[in-house]
Amino acid sequence: ARAPSLTAALWRLAWTFTNFAILDGTVIRTDRIAANRPFYSGKHRYHGINLQGLTDPDGTLIWISKGIPAGLVNDTSAARAHHIPDLAERAKILLLADRGYHQTAENVITPYKSWHGELTQPYRDANTAHARIRCQGERGFATLKNWHVLDRVRCCPHQVSTLAQAILTLQHETR
Repeated sequence: ARAPSLTAALWRLAWTFTNFAILDGTVIRTDRIAANRPFYSGKHRYHGINLQGLTDPDGTLIWISKGIPAGLVNDTSAARAHHIPDLAERAKILLLADRGYHQTAENVITPYKSWHGELTQPYRDANTAHARIRCQGERGFATLKNWHVLDRVRCCPHQVSTLAQAILTLQHETR
C-alpha cells in the first residue's frame, strides 16, 4: 500500500524538472500448470506475470505496475492497460522504451526500425544514443530482480504484484 502510484511517480519526475523516464517491462516466472493458459508466455516459453516499470534517468526504479498474465498481453498492450502513455503525456514526460513499445503513443520514443535493408548512419547514431540512455532503465529492473524472491514465484501469481511493490518500497526506504 505504501508503493508510489503511477501518478505520484510521474509528478515527482515533473517536479524535479526531469522531462523523461525510461519505460520497460519484464516477465516474472511463476510455477503454473498447463491448465492456466493465460499465464503462459509463448515468447519466453514459461508461465509468468508481466510487470511494467518506470525508472528515472539515473536508473532508479520509481514505479512498478500490477501484474498481468504474460500470455494475455505484450509490452505495448500492458502499457496501454495501465494508461502509462496517457498519464505521462498529461505530466509532459517523454518515455524512452525499447522496440517492444513501437507505435504505442507519440510521447513514447523507441529506436528506429530498419524496414528495407540497413539504417543510414544518422539513424544508427540516434539508436546508439537512445540505447545509452535507456540502459539505465535496465539497471532498475536488475535491482528488482536482485531480490531473489522473484526468481521463480511458487505462490499465487497475483501475489507477484504485491511482492514487486514491497521490494520497490523497501528500496526507496533504504535510500
